[in-house]
Amino acid sequence: MGLEYARQLADRGYDLVLVSNRQEELDSAAEALRAHFPVHVTTRFQDLSAPDAADHLFEWCTQTVLPDVVVNNAGMFFFKELQTEDLDRAQAMVNLHIVTITRMCILFGNAMKQRGSGYILNVSSMAARIPAPGITIYSATKAYLKSFGRSLSYELRPYGVSVTTVCPAAIVTPLYRLSEDKMRLGVRLGLIKTPQWLVKRALRAMFRRRRVVSPGFMNVWLPPLVALLPGPLVAFIWKKIK
Repeated sequence: MGLEYARQLADRGYDLVLVSNRQEELDSAAEALRAHFPVHVTTRFQDLSAPDAADHLFEWCTQTVLPDVVVNNAGMFFFKELQTEDLDRAQAMVNLHIVTITRMCILFGNAMKQRGSGYILNVSSMAARIPAPGITIYSATKAYLKSFGRSLSYELRPYGVSVTTVCPAAIVTPLYRLSEDKMRLGVRLGLIKTPQWLVKRALRAMFRRRRVVSPGFMNVWLPPLVALLPGPLVAFIWKKIK
């Protein structure tokens, strides 16, 4: 999905800074973008789940270029009952979804505030409204992002800086590790949306300075439906599928 954000921003004429912990994919994406768009593409190989990742990235940007738009899209996902062997993975998710994005917003947001303009886009999830077993850390961190982004938008708006939080439902990405057949079926049924569909709506909301956007019909009916499930039924379902 990050690559699609890059494509659509490049199509709008924005120069790009791509950050990833996957060197080969990073280089390939940069090469493809340079081939299709007349924009400057810079890459940075970095693990954004490190506790001080935002600080190092901000310092690096101050020596190169401070962006007009910051898209916090990096994320991770796993579905299972939490065990002690998951502590490191859980901490990495907390760092990536909460620590890094919080510090990114404060550091880059303050620079934008001094400049008097800027856009920040944080990617949360529909799961922010669906705390459930199996996605315990994921839904909790995404709920934090939604609350944090909405509150921060009120603080920065008077200085010409907007903060938009997008809460997508299921999107065609490797995050969920579904087979291609299941992905195609989900798209045909309208249960899963494409990155192109989501990013177009997210960027439109960002440039319109909306605070929170939850695109897709699933965002309308699924969270309220899940909220109606009684606790014993949730426990029974989890016992059957775990």
